[in-house]
Amino acid sequence: MANLKEIRNRITSISSTKQITSAMKMVSAAKLRRAQDAITQMRPYANKLQEILSNLSASLDSSDGVYSTEREVKNVLIVSITSNRGLCGGFNNNVIKTAKRLAENDFKGANVTVLSIGKKSSDAFKNTSYGIKGTMLPRHAETIWDDLTFENSSEIAEKLMSQFKEGHQDKIVVIYNQFKNAAVQEIVTEQFLPVLPPESSEENTSTTDYIFEPNKEFIIQELIPKSLKTQLFKALLDSQASEHGARMTAMHKATDNASDLIDDLKLSYNKARQAAITGEILEIVGGAEALNS
Repeated sequence: MANLKEIRNRITSISSTKQITSAMKMVSAAKLRRAQDAITQMRPYANKLQEILSNLSASLDSSDGVYSTEREVKNVLIVSITSNRGLCGGFNNNVIKTAKRLAENDFKGANVTVLSIGKKSSDAFKNTSYGIKGTMLPRHAETIWDDLTFENSSEIAEKLMSQFKEGHQDKIVVIYNQFKNAAVQEIVTEQFLPVLPPESSEENTSTTDYIFEPNKEFIIQELIPKSLKTQLFKALLDSQASEHGARMTAMHKATDNASDLIDDLKLSYNKARQAAITGEILEIVGGAEALNS
């Protein structure tokens, strides 16, 4: 059994750690509220924009736009969205593992490049064959987390669209954590480009004849870039809310584990202290009996 001084030092150390994890939990909870409000306000707009785009595309005979062109998949870009910091459970590792699985299995044989939005993903792929080499893609995209705005995310989206439009990439896929609630984040893999054709559904068909001005084709060409920028921004907001939720949950569990460990150490400390006292009493009694004999 460890001596009393070692147990006291461990109790002090774990108590300090508990204070840190508890403070981090409170900070993440405050940030989560703002991030959750942002993504819940963004989703209806993004969904409605996608619905309008799908309805317009479905009414056209063909969608031969520059962002809808299906090409032979030779070059694939995987956009891996993680955070710049850790201590959030499996939040970052799940995205990195999914990106590696896609690169090694689904896109095996293609030239795969990983664009990391987040320092954790950048550290995981910078020394691999999937790192960015000699392209116009942003190399320090993790700085977007310092000031996440639609304008900043639009700059990245425009570079992605330019890479596809110029033929440097044949397919672009985005991987991120979709926010469900504070304790649940779901890994989502979305095809960014080329734009997927709308899903045909008999229930959604409408016989109403609308007059479009200037015309459907022009409106779609204007909506697609805006929709792509919105899609990327929504993924970033989802990832931000998921990060704070995952960190709050992880720090909550760490705080509870620290409390349980402190209780166990206090029990061990009391047992060791009681054993020491009992030993001293036995020595005194033994000494007294030796003197009387």
